[in-house]
Amino acid sequence: MPRVSQDHLDARRRQILDGARVCFARYGYEGATVRRLEEATGLSRGAIFHHFRDKESLFLALAEDDAVRMAQVVADQGLVQVMRDLLTEGSAHPADWLGTRLELSRRLRTDPEFRARWAERSDQLTRATRERLLRQHEAGKLRDDVDVDVLTAFLELVLEGLVSHLAMGLPADHLTPVLDLVEETVRVHHRNPAGAARP
Repeated sequence: MPRVSQDHLDARRRQILDGARVCFARYGYEGATVRRLEEATGLSRGAIFHHFRDKESLFLALAEDDAVRMAQVVADQGLVQVMRDLLTEGSAHPADWLGTRLELSRRLRTDPEFRARWAERSDQLTRATRERLLRQHEAGKLRDDVDVDVLTAFLELVLEGLVSHLAMGLPADHLTPVLDLVEETVRVHHRNPAGAARP
C-alpha cells in the first residue's frame, strides 16, 4: 500500500475543515449530520472520521483553527480588525468565522462537557489580544490610565456583543463608525493621531 505524504494528509484535513465550516454555519452543530458533512466536504464518513474522532472533535478542531486564524489577525492588525472582518464580506480574512463563532457560543452556553473541552483550547485569542495591546502600550500608542487586562476584556466584550448583534440578524451597515470609536477609546490621544496603530 503506498504511503500518503504529510502534505496530502494536511490538504485532506484542510478540505474537511473548510467543508465542515460551511456545513456548521448553514445547519448548526445539531443539523450538521454526517450525511451533510459528507456532502459539504466531498468525502466519505470514513475519510472524515479518519482525521477526526467524532463530530465534536471536528467542531472543536474547526473552532480552534478559526481561533488561531483570528489570533494571527489580532497579532498583525488588532482585535478590531477581526470585528471589521466579521462585517465585511469578501475581506482578506473572510467572515466565515461568524458561523463557527455563533455555534461555539451556543454550545458553550448549553453543553458543559463541550465547555470543558473548549476551555483547554480557548485562550489563543485572549493571549494574542493582550500581547498586541502590550506591544502597543510599550510603543506609546495605547492609553496608560487603564490596565491592559481591562482593555483586553473590553475588546473581547465588544467582539461578543458584535457577534450577538449579527446573530440576531440586526442591521450592521452602521457599525463601522462604532468600531472606529472602539479603536479611539483604547488609543493614546495625541494632537496628531495620524499613523496610530489599531488595537
